[in-house]
Amino acid sequence: MQAATQAAAYRGGRQWAAWGFLLPLVAYLLLFYAYPLYRNLELSLRDYTVRSFVQGGAPFTGLTNYRDIVDDPTFEPALTHTVVFTVVSLGFQFAIGMALAVFFHQHFRLSATLRALFLVPWLLPLIVSSSTWSWMLNSEAGVVNTVVRALGGEPIHWLTSPGWSLASVTIANIWIGIPFNLVLLYSGLQNISPQIYEAAALDGATGWQRFRRVTFPLLRPVSAITLLLGLVYTLKVFDVIWIMTRGGPADSSTTLATWSYQLGFGSLLPQFGPGAAVGNLLIVAALAAGLAYIRVQHWQAGRA
Repeated sequence: MQAATQAAAYRGGRQWAAWGFLLPLVAYLLLFYAYPLYRNLELSLRDYTVRSFVQGGAPFTGLTNYRDIVDDPTFEPALTHTVVFTVVSLGFQFAIGMALAVFFHQHFRLSATLRALFLVPWLLPLIVSSSTWSWMLNSEAGVVNTVVRALGGEPIHWLTSPGWSLASVTIANIWIGIPFNLVLLYSGLQNISPQIYEAAALDGATGWQRFRRVTFPLLRPVSAITLLLGLVYTLKVFDVIWIMTRGGPADSSTTLATWSYQLGFGSLLPQFGPGAAVGNLLIVAALAAGLAYIRVQHWQAGRA
């Protein structure tokens, strides 16, 4: 009887200890994730002004803010720019990151040093990277146009031309995101047994065949999470675009992320409700991507 009592007390003590370790994590999630999400949803369902934002009492408007942003003429180009910016960035970041990961997987001399140098764009603060690209793409004194002139071409207005502004911020974002893809994909390559490559070589597989039939299939789990994280990050990119073009000229590089900021904080009469509504659209897009990833993982596990 005494042993049973001691065992129950021990189990109870372990449960309290487990809750004690979980409590800081739960408090963090509630404070920095659950509450901001609730607050953003509540903002999008009410007609907030500066006064009501501080004092409270904003009238409930339901889905009016969502209807307003969909009917706004800025919505369609902002959505299109977001899709183009995200898809092009992800495609090039993943392709170049994969190529570099395979290249550095050869373990040649200075491989570790060069790999570390490739991490610099990822380690720099975004304001530094974005400002550097702004200087490089400056129409008059930028190094890119200097090279264009030296080759006999006409200078391009990278940041001030509606036809080039979105391409300019996309190029900068691709450069910033390549190291992230390189790190994840390289770590995935490290987990592939060299014996598999040796067996493929003995079967007469060429380098491209080894990549297509060995490397790429075995990297699918890492590739999926890399693309998912890249999608979530790219959807919310704000710093790069705002520092380089502020969404202009003429909204030619405005995305949903920059439009949300412009609505909420970019004018003397902020529109907190519509700004929050645009932000919630980005949250829904990221959530949909996460659910799709989970569904694909379950489907692949069912086939295994």
